[in-house]
Amino acid sequence: MFFLSIDTSGKSGGISLASCDEKAFRVLESAPIAGGTFSAQLVPALASLLQKHGLKAGDLGGFVAVSGPGSFTGLRVGLSAVKGLSEVLQKPIAVVSLLEALAVLSGKHGRVVTALDAGREEVYCGIYEVAGTHASRTEENLISNVEFVGRVKDENPDEIFTSDESIVQLGTDAGIRVHKVERPGSESVARIGLQKLRAADTVRVEELDANYIRRSDAEIFSSGSRTTGSSSPSQNASRHR
Repeated sequence: MFFLSIDTSGKSGGISLASCDEKAFRVLESAPIAGGTFSAQLVPALASLLQKHGLKAGDLGGFVAVSGPGSFTGLRVGLSAVKGLSEVLQKPIAVVSLLEALAVLSGKHGRVVTALDAGREEVYCGIYEVAGTHASRTEENLISNVEFVGRVKDENPDEIFTSDESIVQLGTDAGIRVHKVERPGSESVARIGLQKLRAADTVRVEELDANYIRRSDAEIFSSGSRTTGSSSPSQNASRHR
């Protein structure tokens, strides 16, 4: 089976063309996409990969999409492309969260916390139970830096992982050890997504949506909310435009 893995969640992104059979998985080739040019580069890069390897869109058996958290505009471009291809070809879509990918790629087992810098002194925080190459999500939240430190101390996880130096520094300042790992890209996400495709852990086209991990209305409008978390849900979703 041939399939595509697409990540347009960050300042830069990428597409990976991968293949698998009963014995092996391999990435045939990846194409980087520069930030700010996703809408212009995504489809040409995808077509170029297929042509270079003598494939047509109809040869694809599925898609893996990074759903977030990340740039509102970037995620919209990538997910729209996946939706269009999946609808036309009637192929399944596996969704992978960047926080989930960090947990899996940490190589650790047990209760793992992952974090990404959300800007404005806030953190995208995920809590997972990791076993082998599978991470079961306990929760994912958008919380303030202060709340993140408090939550980590309360949870007392086995390990904490991030790909952002700012999160490492936040932990250091609070006396918490945070491990820095490479940000997951389309290649590493492809392997995680493949397991989901094989297990039929997929979503329909109409179910595919970006995961912005917004604060709930109750948190936003509660009297105890911090100033950094007092924006409306729509403002929160568009902070990374």
